[in-house]
Amino acid sequence: MFGLPVQTLLEVTLPVFLVIGFGYAAVRFGLFSDAGTDGLMKFTQQFAIPCLLFRAISTLDLGQTFQWPLFLSFYAGASAGFLAGLLGARFLFGRPWPDSVAIGFCCLYSNALLLGLPITERAYGTGALAPNFAIIAINSPFCYILGISAMEIARHGGAGILSMTRNIFQSVFRNALVIGIALGFAFNLGGVETPDVAAQALDMMSKAALPAALFGLGGVLVRYRPEGDLMTVLFVCAISLVLHPLVTWTLGQRMGLGTGQFRSAVLTAAMAPGVNAYIFANMYGVGKRVAATSVLLATLLSILTVSVWLTVLP
Repeated sequence: MFGLPVQTLLEVTLPVFLVIGFGYAAVRFGLFSDAGTDGLMKFTQQFAIPCLLFRAISTLDLGQTFQWPLFLSFYAGASAGFLAGLLGARFLFGRPWPDSVAIGFCCLYSNALLLGLPITERAYGTGALAPNFAIIAINSPFCYILGISAMEIARHGGAGILSMTRNIFQSVFRNALVIGIALGFAFNLGGVETPDVAAQALDMMSKAALPAALFGLGGVLVRYRPEGDLMTVLFVCAISLVLHPLVTWTLGQRMGLGTGQFRSAVLTAAMAPGVNAYIFANMYGVGKRVAATSVLLATLLSILTVSVWLTVLP
């Protein structure tokens, strides 16, 4: 039987978006400062979430979880979204190539962590998260390598391959989330057991990660006011919220993904662009207004679209 009852849909999605809304309202009405939001996001992105990812990856059954049909269905959809966003921005909206790459990156980078994890957990339970963690494990490296490579080619025509490679590695492997994932793989593959006292401390940090990050995300969204480029922004939202999950759904069915992997892949693909989409645009100083507005509007629209995907998923 497909779908979740309406009451269950509300119980799954509303708490997640209410926490985001609390953060938004607290900052919007001066009850929580911008500096506090920055500190909270720094805590979650550089400390709590890396602990969560380390614990998850270090204890995963890699043989059961890391399967190529899961990755192919999700990342083929992500790549299709990137190409659609890139080419649409260039040829439909007449944007310069660097702007087009930044807009393509918005269509590529789903908010797998801050939205995908809590929504999947609330819909299907903690035991359903293994495929989510598998996708997240390579999400940042994949997206940044693709995005930075395309941007360097757009800006420099592929010249300076050594400089381009250095920029890619610096951006990806200085990322605290990637470091947490890499350490998780090292412990997992090396058969290293985390000492019990350390594991308990890491679990305490992990429990704080998602609620704090959702509240902080709401605070950050206050800064991303809707500003112009409406048709381009709606184009990004359509690719992120419809095209990516639709491609993932189609490929997942054709390749016979199990129910758990299928749910995780499609739901993660259906998430709005993450804040990293704006960070990428800001890093290069291009497409910032489109990226900021897309993050805000797509997050709001995903309240509806995620409910639709949950309704049709098995």
